[in-house]
Amino acid sequence: MAIVNSIFSWYMKKRVHQIELFMKYPIDVQEEWFHTLISSAENTEWGKLYDYKSIETSKQYKERVPLQNYDSLKPYIERMLKGEQNILWPSEIKWFAKSSGTTSDRSKFIPVSPEALEECHFKGGKDMISIFCNNKPGNQILTGKALVLGGSHQINQLNEASYYGDLSAVLIKNLPMWAEYYRTPNISIALMDDYEQKMDKMAEATIKENVTNISGVPTWTIVLAKKILEITGKKNLLEVWPNLELYFHGAVNFGPYREQFKELIPFDDMYYLETYNASEGFFGIQDQVKSEEMLLMLDYGIYYEFIPLDQLCEDNPITLCLGEVELNKNYAIVISTNAGLWRYVIGDTVQFTSLSPYRIKITGRTKHFINAFGEEVIIDNAEQAISKACRETGAAFKDYTACPIYFKGDKAGGHEWIIEFDQQPDDFEKFVDILDQTLRDINSDYDAKRFNNMALCRPMVHNAPYNTFYNWLKSKGKLGGQHKVPRLANERKYVDEILPMIQPQVNVTTMAGKM
Repeated sequence: MAIVNSIFSWYMKKRVHQIELFMKYPIDVQEEWFHTLISSAENTEWGKLYDYKSIETSKQYKERVPLQNYDSLKPYIERMLKGEQNILWPSEIKWFAKSSGTTSDRSKFIPVSPEALEECHFKGGKDMISIFCNNKPGNQILTGKALVLGGSHQINQLNEASYYGDLSAVLIKNLPMWAEYYRTPNISIALMDDYEQKMDKMAEATIKENVTNISGVPTWTIVLAKKILEITGKKNLLEVWPNLELYFHGAVNFGPYREQFKELIPFDDMYYLETYNASEGFFGIQDQVKSEEMLLMLDYGIYYEFIPLDQLCEDNPITLCLGEVELNKNYAIVISTNAGLWRYVIGDTVQFTSLSPYRIKITGRTKHFINAFGEEVIIDNAEQAISKACRETGAAFKDYTACPIYFKGDKAGGHEWIIEFDQQPDDFEKFVDILDQTLRDINSDYDAKRFNNMALCRPMVHNAPYNTFYNWLKSKGKLGGQHKVPRLANERKYVDEILPMIQPQVNVTTMAGKM
């Protein structure tokens, strides 16, 4: 196994030279992909509708093809689900990634073409390993198994020609033989629908394996880790898997979970590598050892545009090409892909932290923010604040959601939070004060509204009982890695659904407490 690991690591490192090429010539690589995508789809129904044959520049493309979202592409996708081909993309599409993205009841079925599988998702998976091998020579991850926390929806057959499931299930079903050999648990457990039973089975199946690396959403990884420690009686994961050295994570900000992972894996050289992967495509990988920003992957069959946030609500928003973006500004991502998503607004917002090469950090979702009073609080603000409050009060949070409290009579508005802790803060009121003050320090709009409690009062924070969010997701049939608690909402829907589950046993610090 050690020889295989050395050979494979050498092979993976070769890919790093190709990555360095698009880092050096990003605009050229994106322009090349633009022309490849347009010419590939010119004879599809969509390509004929917008006369792709005559499109020569990205400017013409923007002028001719409107921005899309799932609802606008849904009629085309529904036909593809029934087996029709050559609609949005020329190659045969029989796989669809079922995605909700949030706890919404409406499911999305994202087409996954053969090209998207090979040139995007699988290529991203290989690049994760390539970058790790390049950054940590002498690693031994391929001498053992990769523990992969798959999705909650296994593959279902719609008809003779179409299949759907969570993206992770689609990928697992299409993995090459060599990759399946290095993965654990076996496919029958990995694709189980019942997530509670699945956690038990995964723990039992992987305890005796030589697990060297883990891939999964932090929240569910912690659930599995605790299950494993409960079964084994061990104090941490290194006592179960002594050769564990790498954790791939994504989907949510890792910062608030970092301290919990240090306790679960007390190993100074443990390597954490963040990825930005979604049903719609694989977008970014953390490529530097001491920086959490992610390299925007430019050669995965995706052409990027970016909408400045102040344009987002316009009828015909301006989009910028890669060469036009600026540092530290929030942009909504627009993609055109080798699976037939054309000028598709995926709903994520990012900031560029570097323009040479292009590196990003995820700042939130276009629909996940609070701006009821002009405070423009985004997920990045919230998670900086909650992380600092946890650090300074010895707390570890598990999940949270927040929403506005609207003006009522002569009372000012505010924000209402529901926070579930893995480890309680040593001083709950201090936790709330730090949360509030940090938001004021990093968001001038929030600070202005908090001045003398004129528009916003001190936050109302509910200290929710353990497993509140788990039980809420379960009640909606939304357990699994694809389903995440909506961190922020500009409406009260989620908070109002959860509040009855935690009252009257909840501890609350009210707006009237400290002003």
